Amino acid sequence: MTTKHISIAKDFSPFPAGRYVTDGPFPGEAFRDQVLLPALREHGDVTVDLDGTNGYGSSFLEEAFGGLVRKGGYSPADLKIRLHIKSQRQSYEVRIWNYIADAVH
Repeated sequence: MTTKHISIAKDFSPFPAGRYVTDGPFPGEAFRDQVLLPALREHGDVTVDLDGTNGYGSSFLEEAFGGLVRKGGYSPADLKIRLHIKSQRQSYEVRIWNYIADAVH
């Protein structure tokens, strides 16, 4: 298996926002279900590049990444091995791993 590189800005939308598909056209739920989960299932490793957008709300990040545990069936330990986050803002990476850890509860 190979590493899949995903740029949210290029491969999903430069304007990601919201948690659920009912919140608008580019929510975390749609990114997780349409882009991220298929990439994780098909490839050994996935790198998600967060740069190139106007920013991220907590609802988008929590649903997209915390939802990998709640709805995708992945454990935080498995994601630590397979999921790589790239961002010029380290705070996003910290928040994402916290959302993943908290999704277990």
